Amino acid sequence: MSETLLTQERGTTSAAAPAPDGTPDPASAQHLKPRHLVMMALGSAIGTGLFVGTGSAIALAGPAVLMSFLVACVVLVLVMRAMGEMAAADPARGAFSVYAEKALGRTAGQTLGWLWWAQLVVVIAAEATAAAQILSELWPVLPQWSLALAFMVVFTALNLVSVRALGESEFWFALLKVGAVVAFLLVGAALLLGLLPSPSPGLANLTAHGGFMPTGVTGVAAALLVVVFAFGGTELVTVAAAETRDPQRNVARAIRTIVVRVLVFYVGSVALMVLILPWNTESLSSSPFVAVLSVAGLPGAQAVMAVVIALALLSALNANLYGASRMLHSLADRGCAPRRFVRLSGSGVPVPAVVASVLFGFVAVVLNYLWPEAVLGFLLNTIGSTVLVVWALSLVSQIVLRRRADREGRELPLRMWGFPYLSWLALALVGGILVLGWFDPVVRTQLVLTGGLVALIAVLCAVLGRRAGPAEPVAAAGSPAPAAGRSAAGAQERTGA
Repeated sequence: MSETLLTQERGTTSAAAPAPDGTPDPASAQHLKPRHLVMMALGSAIGTGLFVGTGSAIALAGPAVLMSFLVACVVLVLVMRAMGEMAAADPARGAFSVYAEKALGRTAGQTLGWLWWAQLVVVIAAEATAAAQILSELWPVLPQWSLALAFMVVFTALNLVSVRALGESEFWFALLKVGAVVAFLLVGAALLLGLLPSPSPGLANLTAHGGFMPTGVTGVAAALLVVVFAFGGTELVTVAAAETRDPQRNVARAIRTIVVRVLVFYVGSVALMVLILPWNTESLSSSPFVAVLSVAGLPGAQAVMAVVIALALLSALNANLYGASRMLHSLADRGCAPRRFVRLSGSGVPVPAVVASVLFGFVAVVLNYLWPEAVLGFLLNTIGSTVLVVWALSLVSQIVLRRRADREGRELPLRMWGFPYLSWLALALVGGILVLGWFDPVVRTQLVLTGGLVALIAVLCAVLGRRAGPAEPVAAAGSPAPAAGRSAAGAQERTGA
């Protein structure tokens, strides 16, 4: 997730777009270009989930992990289209949190926003931990905890100092990881085709080690949650839509591009992994990309790929910090979080929101010092199923808002395919993943913990919301919001007054 670029180009400045409460927002004056929008979402999606999580998914399901990816890809395509319909009609920094509030009420919107923020806060720590782990193995002289600390300091500073620097750095970071994945796909394909000195394994590894589905249906279900977590972050495109020029056109284009690239990169990479190496290879579960390149026998490829993966993880950290801070800023702007998080610096950076979003990452540095081998798995397991909750509530919101728009006869710039059937299909698939996961003891524990977290956040939002008094009315999608009362105060907060 990247920040936007300033629009002061060749001496001109674009007018600020209205904030969700109807007031001009300085942050909205920093418009994203289409290339930033696409790379921002890719920067969030291509991180720990791809470079580390795919190995865990293969260990759970064996070659049948391809079935997990197939189901998850279908859900991803439908969810992104549904989210795109809402984002194109009503760009908002809080994105699906705002849409859930409009469709399901204030408590639902707050719960979804805080849940996504908490998810990204943990992911930020996980990205720093994973990158530190990889580089520490490459250069053992550097302790893992010290690297994690250095990464947190550098990327916190980058998010605080300059909007322009953040936007451009995220674009090039994401471009680097895309190039690395493409290179990996080319090397893997060359190995399978017998174009490299190492012998081609052919298709034997698909069935030679316990069959195609060695761990059964429960293994495929368990891998589904890992895969869904890997796809988490693509929804960032809806958050960034509020800061994008011509969102109606660019959001639709970005979603199509993101979905295609994610499918090619993830499915292509995992297919090569299970074809080239036996699924139960120990190195495949811990460092899948490096394990495949080791088989290819390219000199220096392991070290180069390790550095690239670490940089890709740091790119995801950068993107997720953008998303977390913008969601917290949106929650505060709607009266769902302390007003201090509304404040923006002169360059449009929500400094208090950025600081709050990185605090847990620094806590994770201490965890790295105490338990360097266990902290990454714990962090990933903690928020593994929250993505399903975000997707499910977003789909319900889309169904409600679409029906509302159809009743009112409003034209939407981007429409969900086959509504309402495909929306309900996507929701059913998400529910099916939850049901299948319940039969696996490890996944069941994760689902229970996630359910408890959602319930806790919802109760806190409901109680604190009543204490705060009635909320300002939220306009329906496509309608202007009232610009009185809180809006004026918000404008003062955003200018630092």
